[in-house]
Amino acid sequence: MLTHKDTNRIELECINCHTRIPLTKSVAGCPQCGENILEARYDLSLINVQEWLKAIKQRGRGLWRYFEVLPLYDPANIVSLGEGGTPLVKSRALASMLGLRNLFIKDERQGPTASFKDRQATVAISAMKEIGVDSVVVASTGNVAIAYAAYGARAGIKLWAFFPSLAPAEKMREAAVYGAEVIKITGTYDQTKEIAARYAKRQGLFLDRGIKSVAAIEAMKTMAYEIAEQLGEQLEGGQRWRSPDWFIQGVSGGMGPIGVGKGFREMIDFGLVDKMPAMGMVQSTGCAPMVEAFNRGQRIATPVEDPQTIISTLATGNPGRAYELLYDYVAKYGGHFTSASDEEAFHATRLVARNDGLSVEPATAVAFAGLFKMVREGVIKPDDVVVVNCSGHTMPVETQILGDQWQRSVDVSERAHTPLPPQEGLASAMEQIDAQVRRVVVIEDTPDAARLIRRVLQAKGAEVHLAHDGATGLQIVRQMRPDLVITDLMMPNVDGFEVIDTLKADPDLQHIPVVVITAKELTAKERARLNSQVDLLLQKGSTIDEDVIENLVDKLN
Repeated sequence: MLTHKDTNRIELECINCHTRIPLTKSVAGCPQCGENILEARYDLSLINVQEWLKAIKQRGRGLWRYFEVLPLYDPANIVSLGEGGTPLVKSRALASMLGLRNLFIKDERQGPTASFKDRQATVAISAMKEIGVDSVVVASTGNVAIAYAAYGARAGIKLWAFFPSLAPAEKMREAAVYGAEVIKITGTYDQTKEIAARYAKRQGLFLDRGIKSVAAIEAMKTMAYEIAEQLGEQLEGGQRWRSPDWFIQGVSGGMGPIGVGKGFREMIDFGLVDKMPAMGMVQSTGCAPMVEAFNRGQRIATPVEDPQTIISTLATGNPGRAYELLYDYVAKYGGHFTSASDEEAFHATRLVARNDGLSVEPATAVAFAGLFKMVREGVIKPDDVVVVNCSGHTMPVETQILGDQWQRSVDVSERAHTPLPPQEGLASAMEQIDAQVRRVVVIEDTPDAARLIRRVLQAKGAEVHLAHDGATGLQIVRQMRPDLVITDLMMPNVDGFEVIDTLKADPDLQHIPVVVITAKELTAKERARLNSQVDLLLQKGSTIDEDVIENLVDKLN
């Protein structure tokens, strides 16, 4: 292994003004122009490619086998849990369904903390250890904080993890399991990043900003190296490395594809591959500033101030400079930006699990939903070699390990509010509603969910009237004057919020109890809006559980 120790081989270069600076503890962006995206630069002439390839083959699996092109001087400072070296799985049934001959899935679920952010964590924490950092502040929607907490625990580095309130509670809890101080911010992810930065400055703590971008780019590029190696083995008989035609990923901040692109550029410089892959960037429809800008032909994205997606890991409203880099990449090498709704993502989750046996996190499901669209629209061709980043696993951490004392809350919404009382389910909350309820109007645009609710309610003797959209639902309510209205929130045209507002504004209808059953992760504003209007608010997953409906109807008798 060629070590970097006692050399001046690694520098950080500003992507804007190209100023070069050393990697030090004080790095927080470019000192000349303030740019916060920095890329590591190496003297690649020191590497004899043929000897390096021989050395790589003799090393074990994992991303540190590419140590010579990673931003660390001394391998003694490596903090590893066995990350990298994940399988490149060739899809069979799903590929056949899509008409693709070569669909591969880079299974990053198999990292130590079950996401591709383990790559970033090992590089970032190792670099922090080398430059003497002992405490660090990070803002995260989930996977980064979990990975940093695990690797920080191994390295003896204390982590302060700031989460937006929409981040899954299980992810916050898992970070706390590793010993991180978890602070939940009632606000957007962009607000969370601002508060984390202010806290780090006030407390004199290291803020994972400059190193975060360096680590993200450098770590994610190792995925490109692995993909090229693995495609070479599977498609070229191990005779050479190979680039895919497409690399697909669900994106929020965008550092993943930027890093993968850098990896392929380096491999072209080495002569290891002969082309750059096209990039397929997929965002959630409820927070798609990159897609919207791309569709308008704009190089600069307009921030989304109020993300409308329950997939919190993709709820970055302001992608900043990252989008400009990805826009330039697509313009030069090819690619596409597209979006997928939360519902399309949940559908993709089931398809991937039932066809290829992979249980994937929502951000990966969005990537697959985008892939389906690009195939359907002819953007991706049947003969294209496609690699999808399967970025993480669905399985949450055990929720009972730490009890309830595992987070601190900070409210930065426009006004504090008293949240609706937590519910154990429909059954316990139905105690608030008249037990003599007989006639029910159900407003639900998902056919399977609507049929399930009607079937179970009717079996218990309730008279059920179904509406598949808000406008029809209001018409039925005016005609039937039911004892109870059950409504979803996410519906086209007249949504659940408008249904509720209309009911409560009508003196003849405002007395009717309203139950909201929704998969939407509510913002602080939305929850406050519903607080005085709704008798019961309950969250559901991608499907409605029959036992939950059974418990509801038990209260109707």
